[in-house]
Amino acid sequence: MGFKQFSLLLTVRLVLLFMTVLSLAILVISPGFHAASLLIALVSLFQVFEIVRFVKLTNDDLTRFLDAMRYGDFGQKFDHAGMGAGFLELGEAITDILERFRQFRGQQEIELKHLKALIEHVPVPLMSLNGDGTILIHNNAARRLFGSTHVTRIADLSQFGDDFRKRLVTLKPGERHLVTFKIDNLEQTLTVAATQIIRTGNVEKIISLQDIQSELDVAQLKAWQDLVRVLTHEITNSITPVSSLAKTSTFLVDDAIKKAEGQKELLEDLIDVRDAVDTVARRSDSLMHFVQSYRRLTRLPPPEKEQLNIKKTFADVVKIASADWKDKGITIEHDVSTDGLEVFADQDMLEQMLINLMKNAEQALEGKGDAKVVLSAKLNKRGRIVFEVSDNGPGISDELATKIFVPFFTTKRDGSGVGLALTRQVMIAHGGSISLASTKGGGATFILTF
Repeated sequence: MGFKQFSLLLTVRLVLLFMTVLSLAILVISPGFHAASLLIALVSLFQVFEIVRFVKLTNDDLTRFLDAMRYGDFGQKFDHAGMGAGFLELGEAITDILERFRQFRGQQEIELKHLKALIEHVPVPLMSLNGDGTILIHNNAARRLFGSTHVTRIADLSQFGDDFRKRLVTLKPGERHLVTFKIDNLEQTLTVAATQIIRTGNVEKIISLQDIQSELDVAQLKAWQDLVRVLTHEITNSITPVSSLAKTSTFLVDDAIKKAEGQKELLEDLIDVRDAVDTVARRSDSLMHFVQSYRRLTRLPPPEKEQLNIKKTFADVVKIASADWKDKGITIEHDVSTDGLEVFADQDMLEQMLINLMKNAEQALEGKGDAKVVLSAKLNKRGRIVFEVSDNGPGISDELATKIFVPFFTTKRDGSGVGLALTRQVMIAHGGSISLASTKGGGATFILTF
Protein backbone atom coordinates (compact mmCIF):
# COMPACT_ATOMS: atom_id res chain seq x y z
CA MET A 1 0.00 0.00 0.00
CA GLY A 2 2.82 2.40 0.93
CA PHE A 3 4.66 1.62 -2.32
CA LYS A 4 1.51 2.33 -4.39
CA GLN A 5 1.05 5.69 -2.68
CA PHE A 6 4.72 6.50 -3.26
CA SER A 7 4.34 5.73 -6.99
CA LEU A 8 1.21 7.85 -7.23
CA LEU A 9 2.81 10.83 -5.49
CA LEU A 10 5.94 10.53 -7.66
CA THR A 11 3.78 10.45 -10.80
CA VAL A 12 1.84 13.52 -9.70
CA ARG A 13 5.08 15.38 -9.04
CA LEU A 14 6.46 14.44 -12.44
CA VAL A 15 3.24 15.50 -14.19
CA LEU A 16 3.27 18.83 -12.37
CA LEU A 17 6.93 19.34 -13.30
CA PHE A 18 6.14 18.57 -16.93
CA MET A 19 3.27 21.08 -16.97
CA THR A 20 5.45 23.69 -15.28
CA VAL A 21 8.25 23.21 -17.79
CA LEU A 22 5.75 23.35 -20.64
CA SER A 23 4.30 26.60 -19.26
CA LEU A 24 7.85 28.00 -18.93
CA ALA A 25 8.54 27.15 -22.58
CA ILE A 26 5.37 28.95 -23.74
CA LEU A 27 6.20 32.02 -21.65
CA VAL A 28 9.78 32.14 -22.92
CA ILE A 29 8.69 32.27 -26.60
CA SER A 30 5.97 34.79 -25.83
CA PRO A 31 7.18 38.44 -25.64
CA GLY A 32 6.57 40.53 -22.54
CA PHE A 33 6.42 37.73 -19.90
CA HIS A 34 9.92 38.00 -18.44
CA ALA A 35 8.81 38.23 -14.81
CA ALA A 36 6.34 35.39 -15.18
CA SER A 37 8.99 33.31 -16.93
CA LEU A 38 11.43 33.87 -14.03
CA LEU A 39 8.78 32.92 -11.51
CA ILE A 40 7.84 29.78 -13.40
CA ALA A 41 11.54 28.86 -13.70
CA LEU A 42 11.93 29.13 -9.93
CA VAL A 43 8.86 26.96 -9.44
CA SER A 44 10.37 24.37 -11.80
CA LEU A 45 13.63 24.30 -9.86
CA PHE A 46 11.69 23.86 -6.61
CA GLN A 47 9.73 20.96 -8.15
CA VAL A 48 12.97 19.28 -9.30
CA PHE A 49 14.45 19.68 -5.79
CA GLU A 50 11.27 18.26 -4.26
CA ILE A 51 11.30 15.21 -6.56
CA VAL A 52 15.01 14.55 -5.77
CA ARG A 53 14.36 14.92 -2.04
CA PHE A 54 11.29 12.68 -2.31
CA VAL A 55 13.22 9.90 -4.10
CA LYS A 56 16.38 10.31 -2.00
CA LEU A 57 14.45 9.86 1.25
CA THR A 58 13.17 6.49 0.05
CA ASN A 59 16.62 5.45 -1.17
CA ASP A 60 18.14 6.42 2.18
CA ASP A 61 15.57 4.30 3.96
CA LEU A 62 16.30 1.33 1.73
CA THR A 63 20.04 1.80 2.20
CA ARG A 64 19.64 1.97 5.98
CA PHE A 65 17.39 -1.10 5.88
CA LEU A 66 19.92 -3.14 3.87
CA ASP A 67 22.80 -2.05 6.12
CA ALA A 68 20.78 -3.02 9.17
CA MET A 69 20.19 -6.48 7.65
CA ARG A 70 23.86 -6.83 6.70
CA TYR A 71 25.25 -5.97 10.12
CA GLY A 72 22.42 -7.38 12.24
CA ASP A 73 21.47 -3.97 13.62
CA PHE A 74 17.81 -4.61 14.30
CA GLY A 75 17.38 -1.58 16.55
CA GLN A 76 16.93 0.87 13.66
CA LYS A 77 13.72 2.91 13.58
CA PHE A 78 11.98 4.21 10.45
CA ASP A 79 9.53 6.75 11.83
CA HIS A 80 8.26 9.16 9.17
CA ALA A 81 5.31 10.65 10.98
CA GLY A 82 4.42 13.97 9.39
CA MET A 83 6.32 13.18 6.17
CA GLY A 84 3.16 12.62 4.20
CA ALA A 85 1.28 9.67 2.86
CA GLY A 86 3.38 6.73 1.71
CA PHE A 87 6.40 7.38 3.93
CA LEU A 88 4.55 6.45 7.12
CA GLU A 89 3.44 3.12 5.65
CA LEU A 90 6.91 2.47 4.20
CA GLY A 91 8.58 3.17 7.55
CA GLU A 92 6.13 0.94 9.38
CA ALA A 93 6.67 -1.90 6.91
CA ILE A 94 10.48 -1.70 7.17
CA THR A 95 10.34 -1.41 10.96
CA ASP A 96 8.03 -4.46 11.11
CA ILE A 97 10.46 -6.50 8.98
CA LEU A 98 13.37 -5.56 11.21
CA GLU A 99 11.35 -6.41 14.30
CA ARG A 100 10.55 -9.84 12.87
CA PHE A 101 14.22 -10.42 12.10
CA ARG A 102 15.17 -9.23 15.59
CA GLN A 103 12.73 -11.69 17.17
CA PHE A 104 13.97 -14.50 14.93
CA ARG A 105 17.60 -13.72 15.80
CA GLY A 106 16.73 -13.56 19.50
CA GLN A 107 15.03 -16.95 19.30
CA GLN A 108 18.07 -18.40 17.53
CA GLU A 109 20.37 -17.05 20.25
CA ILE A 110 18.15 -18.55 22.96
CA GLU A 111 18.20 -21.94 21.22
CA LEU A 112 21.99 -21.69 20.73
CA LYS A 113 22.51 -20.92 24.42
CA HIS A 114 20.24 -23.85 25.31
CA LEU A 115 22.23 -26.22 23.09
CA LYS A 116 25.53 -24.95 24.50
CA ALA A 117 24.22 -25.45 28.05
CA LEU A 118 23.14 -29.01 27.19
CA ILE A 119 26.53 -29.84 25.66
CA GLU A 120 28.35 -28.20 28.57
CA HIS A 121 26.52 -30.33 31.14
CA VAL A 122 26.46 -33.65 29.25
CA PRO A 123 28.29 -36.12 31.53
CA VAL A 124 30.16 -37.67 28.58
CA PRO A 125 33.40 -35.84 27.58
CA LEU A 126 33.21 -34.40 24.05
CA MET A 127 36.08 -33.10 21.93
CA SER A 128 36.81 -32.34 18.27
CA LEU A 129 39.83 -33.19 16.13
CA ASN A 130 40.17 -30.74 13.25
CA GLY A 131 41.90 -31.33 9.94
CA ASP A 132 44.68 -28.88 10.82
CA GLY A 133 45.67 -30.93 13.88
CA THR A 134 44.01 -28.71 16.48
CA ILE A 135 41.76 -29.96 19.26
CA LEU A 136 38.64 -28.30 20.63
CA ILE A 137 37.32 -29.26 24.09
CA HIS A 138 33.51 -28.92 24.19
CA ASN A 139 32.27 -29.43 27.76
CA ASN A 140 33.01 -29.60 31.47
CA ALA A 141 33.25 -33.40 31.45
CA ALA A 142 36.10 -33.27 28.93
CA ARG A 143 37.90 -30.55 30.91
CA ARG A 144 37.57 -32.65 34.08
CA LEU A 145 38.90 -35.71 32.23
CA PHE A 146 42.07 -33.94 31.08
CA GLY A 147 42.36 -31.86 34.26
CA SER A 148 44.92 -29.06 34.17
CA THR A 149 46.84 -30.71 31.32
CA HIS A 150 47.23 -28.43 28.29
CA VAL A 151 45.40 -30.03 25.33
CA THR A 152 45.13 -27.96 22.15
CA ARG A 153 46.81 -30.13 19.50
CA ILE A 154 46.83 -33.82 18.63
CA ALA A 155 50.45 -34.15 19.81
CA ASP A 156 49.30 -33.18 23.32
CA LEU A 157 47.35 -36.44 23.57
CA SER A 158 50.61 -38.39 23.92
CA GLN A 159 50.69 -37.28 27.57
CA PHE A 160 47.92 -39.82 28.19
CA GLY A 161 49.63 -42.67 26.35
CA ASP A 162 50.80 -43.16 22.77
CA ASP A 163 48.18 -45.84 22.22
CA PHE A 164 45.47 -43.40 23.33
CA ARG A 165 46.64 -40.79 20.81
CA LYS A 166 46.95 -43.28 17.95
CA ARG A 167 43.49 -44.72 18.61
CA LEU A 168 41.84 -41.28 18.53
CA VAL A 169 43.67 -40.24 15.37
CA THR A 170 42.84 -43.46 13.49
CA LEU A 171 39.30 -43.75 14.84
CA LYS A 172 36.85 -43.74 11.92
CA PRO A 173 33.36 -42.20 12.04
CA GLY A 174 30.83 -44.70 13.39
CA GLU A 175 33.48 -46.85 15.11
CA ARG A 176 33.60 -47.55 18.84
CA HIS A 177 36.65 -48.87 20.71
CA LEU A 178 37.99 -49.41 24.22
CA VAL A 179 41.17 -47.47 24.99
CA THR A 180 43.45 -47.11 28.00
CA PHE A 181 43.78 -43.58 29.35
CA LYS A 182 46.72 -42.81 31.69
CA ILE A 183 46.84 -39.79 33.99
CA ASP A 184 48.24 -39.20 37.49
CA ASN A 185 49.71 -42.75 37.62
CA LEU A 186 46.22 -44.11 37.13
CA GLU A 187 44.92 -46.15 34.21
CA GLN A 188 41.31 -45.87 33.15
CA THR A 189 39.34 -47.68 30.49
CA LEU A 190 37.42 -45.41 28.13
CA THR A 191 35.00 -46.25 25.36
CA VAL A 192 35.48 -43.85 22.45
CA ALA A 193 33.17 -43.21 19.50
CA ALA A 194 33.43 -40.78 16.60
CA THR A 195 31.28 -38.93 14.11
CA GLN A 196 32.32 -36.55 11.35
CA ILE A 197 30.91 -33.25 10.12
CA ILE A 198 32.03 -30.70 7.52
CA ARG A 199 31.82 -27.10 8.69
CA THR A 200 32.74 -24.18 6.40
CA GLY A 201 34.75 -26.57 4.26
CA ASN A 202 36.74 -28.01 7.19
CA VAL A 203 36.45 -31.65 8.23
CA GLU A 204 35.79 -31.99 11.97
CA LYS A 205 35.79 -35.33 13.83
CA ILE A 206 33.72 -35.22 17.02
CA ILE A 207 34.78 -37.82 19.60
CA SER A 208 33.01 -38.91 22.77
CA LEU A 209 35.11 -40.42 25.57
CA GLN A 210 33.12 -42.25 28.19
CA ASP A 211 34.86 -43.42 31.35
CA ILE A 212 33.60 -46.93 32.07
CA GLN A 213 36.30 -47.86 34.60
CA SER A 214 33.95 -47.50 37.57
CA GLU A 215 31.32 -49.66 35.83
CA LEU A 216 33.97 -52.28 35.05
CA ASP A 217 35.17 -52.22 38.66
CA VAL A 218 31.64 -52.60 39.99
CA ALA A 219 30.88 -55.45 37.56
CA GLN A 220 34.13 -57.23 38.43
CA LEU A 221 33.51 -56.74 42.14
CA LYS A 222 29.99 -58.14 41.85
CA ALA A 223 31.35 -61.18 39.99
CA TRP A 224 33.88 -61.80 42.77
CA GLN A 225 31.23 -61.33 45.43
CA ASP A 226 28.94 -63.80 43.72
CA LEU A 227 31.78 -66.30 43.43
CA VAL A 228 32.82 -65.85 47.06
CA ARG A 229 29.21 -66.14 48.21
CA VAL A 230 28.77 -69.47 46.37
CA LEU A 231 32.14 -70.84 47.54
CA THR A 232 31.65 -69.89 51.18
CA HIS A 233 28.15 -71.35 51.13
CA GLU A 234 29.27 -74.66 49.63
CA ILE A 235 32.41 -74.94 51.77
CA THR A 236 30.49 -74.09 54.93
CA ASN A 237 27.84 -76.71 54.16
CA SER A 238 30.54 -79.31 53.56
CA ILE A 239 32.87 -78.48 56.44
CA THR A 240 30.25 -77.97 59.17
CA PRO A 241 29.26 -81.66 59.46
CA VAL A 242 32.91 -82.74 59.14
CA SER A 243 33.91 -80.45 62.01
CA SER A 244 30.98 -81.60 64.12
CA LEU A 245 31.64 -85.30 63.48
CA ALA A 246 35.38 -84.84 64.15
CA LYS A 247 34.69 -83.29 67.56
CA THR A 248 32.17 -86.03 68.38
CA SER A 249 34.67 -88.67 67.30
CA THR A 250 37.28 -87.12 69.60
CA PHE A 251 34.98 -87.54 72.59
CA LEU A 252 34.18 -91.13 71.61
CA VAL A 253 37.85 -92.02 71.20
CA ASP A 254 38.67 -90.47 74.59
CA ASP A 255 36.02 -92.71 76.17
CA ALA A 256 37.43 -95.73 74.37
CA ILE A 257 40.94 -94.90 75.59
CA LYS A 258 39.72 -94.89 79.19
CA LYS A 259 38.12 -98.29 78.70
CA ALA A 260 41.21 -99.72 76.99
CA GLU A 261 43.56 -99.15 79.89
CA GLY A 262 45.92 -102.09 80.26
CA GLN A 263 45.57 -103.07 76.57
CA LYS A 264 48.79 -101.56 75.26
CA GLU A 265 48.42 -102.24 71.53
CA LEU A 266 44.78 -101.17 71.44
CA LEU A 267 45.59 -98.09 73.51
CA GLU A 268 48.33 -97.04 71.08
CA ASP A 269 45.99 -97.49 68.13
CA LEU A 270 43.28 -95.44 69.83
CA ILE A 271 45.74 -92.63 70.62
CA ASP A 272 46.78 -92.54 66.95
CA VAL A 273 43.12 -92.36 65.95
CA ARG A 274 42.49 -89.52 68.43
CA ASP A 275 45.47 -87.56 67.10
CA ALA A 276 44.21 -87.98 63.55
CA VAL A 277 40.68 -86.95 64.50
CA ASP A 278 42.05 -83.94 66.45
CA THR A 279 43.98 -82.90 63.37
CA VAL A 280 40.82 -83.12 61.24
CA ALA A 281 38.88 -81.10 63.82
CA ARG A 282 41.54 -78.38 64.05
CA ARG A 283 41.88 -78.09 60.28
CA SER A 284 38.09 -77.97 59.95
CA ASP A 285 37.92 -75.11 62.45
CA SER A 286 40.75 -73.28 60.67
CA LEU A 287 38.99 -73.71 57.36
CA MET A 288 35.75 -72.39 58.88
CA HIS A 289 37.56 -69.29 60.18
CA PHE A 290 39.20 -68.91 56.78
CA VAL A 291 35.82 -69.02 55.05
CA GLN A 292 34.30 -66.60 57.54
CA SER A 293 36.98 -64.01 56.71
CA TYR A 294 35.83 -64.02 53.08
CA ARG A 295 32.27 -63.28 54.06
CA ARG A 296 33.40 -59.73 54.80
CA LEU A 297 33.80 -59.26 51.06
CA THR A 298 30.09 -59.87 50.56
CA ARG A 299 28.81 -58.12 53.70
CA LEU A 300 30.50 -54.73 53.48
CA PRO A 301 28.05 -52.11 54.81
CA PRO A 302 27.51 -48.91 52.80
CA PRO A 303 29.94 -46.18 53.85
CA GLU A 304 28.67 -43.47 56.20
CA LYS A 305 30.43 -40.52 54.65
CA GLU A 306 31.35 -37.27 56.37
CA GLN A 307 33.81 -34.43 55.87
CA LEU A 308 37.14 -35.48 57.42
CA ASN A 309 40.20 -33.35 57.99
CA ILE A 310 42.98 -35.35 56.35
CA LYS A 311 45.78 -33.99 58.50
CA LYS A 312 43.98 -35.08 61.69
CA THR A 313 43.12 -38.46 60.17
CA PHE A 314 46.77 -39.05 59.28
CA ALA A 315 47.86 -38.17 62.82
CA ASP A 316 45.38 -40.68 64.30
CA VAL A 317 46.38 -43.44 61.88
CA VAL A 318 50.11 -42.93 62.39
CA LYS A 319 49.66 -43.07 66.17
CA ILE A 320 47.93 -46.46 65.90
CA ALA A 321 49.89 -48.16 63.10
CA SER A 322 53.43 -47.05 63.93
CA ALA A 323 53.40 -47.38 67.70
CA ASP A 324 56.38 -49.79 67.75
CA TRP A 325 58.11 -48.74 64.52
CA LYS A 326 60.85 -46.82 66.30
CA ASP A 327 62.04 -50.03 67.96
CA LYS A 328 62.01 -51.75 64.56
CA GLY A 329 64.03 -48.98 62.91
CA ILE A 330 61.21 -47.79 60.63
CA THR A 331 60.73 -44.05 60.12
CA ILE A 332 57.37 -42.57 59.16
CA GLU A 333 56.64 -39.32 57.34
CA HIS A 334 53.22 -37.90 56.61
CA ASP A 335 52.47 -34.86 54.49
CA VAL A 336 49.28 -33.06 53.41
CA SER A 337 49.67 -30.55 50.58
CA THR A 338 47.07 -28.20 52.11
CA ASP A 339 46.36 -27.84 55.81
CA GLY A 340 42.60 -27.55 55.37
CA LEU A 341 42.31 -30.37 52.84
CA GLU A 342 39.27 -32.57 53.55
CA VAL A 343 37.85 -35.77 52.14
CA PHE A 344 34.24 -36.97 52.11
CA ALA A 345 34.52 -40.54 53.37
CA ASP A 346 33.63 -43.06 56.06
CA GLN A 347 36.07 -42.44 58.91
CA ASP A 348 36.27 -46.03 60.19
CA MET A 349 36.72 -47.48 56.71
CA LEU A 350 39.31 -44.88 55.72
CA GLU A 351 41.38 -45.37 58.86
CA GLN A 352 41.24 -49.16 58.55
CA MET A 353 42.39 -49.02 54.91
CA LEU A 354 45.35 -46.81 55.76
CA ILE A 355 46.31 -48.94 58.76
CA ASN A 356 46.20 -52.11 56.64
CA LEU A 357 48.39 -50.55 53.95
CA MET A 358 50.86 -49.32 56.56
CA LYS A 359 51.00 -52.80 58.15
CA ASN A 360 51.69 -54.26 54.69
CA ALA A 361 54.51 -51.75 54.26
CA GLU A 362 55.88 -52.72 57.69
CA GLN A 363 56.00 -56.39 56.69
CA ALA A 364 57.68 -55.51 53.38
CA LEU A 365 60.37 -53.54 55.25
CA GLU A 366 61.26 -56.33 57.68
CA GLY A 367 65.02 -56.58 58.05
CA LYS A 368 65.77 -53.43 56.00
CA GLY A 369 68.27 -50.98 57.51
CA ASP A 370 66.94 -47.62 56.33
CA ALA A 371 63.26 -48.56 56.33
CA LYS A 372 60.91 -45.68 55.61
CA VAL A 373 57.17 -45.20 55.01
CA VAL A 374 55.63 -42.03 53.59
CA LEU A 375 51.94 -41.19 53.95
CA SER A 376 50.79 -38.23 51.81
CA ALA A 377 47.68 -36.52 50.44
CA LYS A 378 47.21 -34.04 47.60
CA LEU A 379 44.93 -32.89 44.80
CA ASN A 380 45.72 -34.34 41.39
CA LYS A 381 45.46 -32.58 38.02
CA ARG A 382 41.74 -33.28 37.84
CA GLY A 383 41.02 -31.88 41.30
CA ARG A 384 40.49 -35.26 42.96
CA ILE A 385 41.93 -36.13 46.36
CA VAL A 386 44.74 -38.68 46.25
CA PHE A 387 46.29 -40.59 49.18
CA GLU A 388 49.63 -42.33 48.75
CA VAL A 389 51.24 -44.93 51.02
CA SER A 390 54.85 -45.49 49.93
CA ASP A 391 57.72 -47.59 51.21
CA ASN A 392 61.31 -48.21 50.16
CA GLY A 393 61.10 -51.98 50.43
CA PRO A 394 61.80 -54.57 47.71
CA GLY A 395 58.74 -53.54 45.72
CA ILE A 396 56.22 -55.71 43.87
CA SER A 397 56.97 -57.34 40.52
CA ASP A 398 54.84 -56.55 37.46
CA GLU A 399 53.56 -60.12 37.44
CA LEU A 400 52.31 -59.90 41.03
CA ALA A 401 51.02 -56.34 40.58
CA THR A 402 48.22 -57.63 38.34
CA LYS A 403 47.05 -60.11 40.99
CA ILE A 404 47.38 -58.44 44.38
CA PHE A 405 43.83 -57.01 44.38
CA VAL A 406 42.27 -60.35 43.45
CA PRO A 407 40.45 -62.12 46.32
CA PHE A 408 42.20 -65.29 47.64
CA PHE A 409 45.58 -64.25 46.20
CA THR A 410 48.36 -63.81 48.75
CA THR A 411 52.14 -64.13 48.90
CA LYS A 412 52.21 -64.54 52.68
CA ARG A 413 52.36 -67.95 54.34
CA ASP A 414 49.59 -67.07 56.81
CA GLY A 415 47.78 -64.57 54.58
CA SER A 416 44.14 -64.88 53.54
CA GLY A 417 44.18 -62.70 50.41
CA VAL A 418 41.39 -60.53 51.81
CA GLY A 419 43.13 -57.29 52.86
CA LEU A 420 43.82 -55.59 49.52
CA ALA A 421 40.68 -57.04 47.94
CA LEU A 422 38.65 -55.54 50.78
CA THR A 423 40.47 -52.20 50.42
CA ARG A 424 39.60 -52.15 46.73
CA GLN A 425 35.97 -52.88 47.54
CA VAL A 426 35.87 -50.02 50.07
CA MET A 427 37.34 -47.62 47.49
CA ILE A 428 34.77 -48.67 44.91
CA ALA A 429 32.03 -48.10 47.50
CA HIS A 430 33.41 -44.55 47.87
CA GLY A 431 33.32 -44.00 44.11
CA GLY A 432 37.12 -44.11 43.93
CA SER A 433 39.89 -46.52 43.04
CA ILE A 434 43.16 -48.01 44.28
CA SER A 435 46.23 -48.65 42.17
CA LEU A 436 49.86 -49.64 42.56
CA ALA A 437 52.88 -47.71 41.30
CA SER A 438 56.61 -48.27 41.64
CA THR A 439 58.53 -45.94 43.94
CA LYS A 440 61.64 -44.23 42.66
CA GLY A 441 64.68 -46.00 44.07
CA GLY A 442 62.69 -49.16 44.82
CA GLY A 443 59.63 -49.96 46.87
CA ALA A 444 55.93 -49.68 46.21
CA THR A 445 53.31 -46.93 46.34
CA PHE A 446 49.62 -47.61 46.84
CA ILE A 447 47.48 -44.79 45.43
CA LEU A 448 43.95 -44.19 46.73
CA THR A 449 41.98 -41.83 44.47
CA PHE A 450 38.70 -40.42 45.83
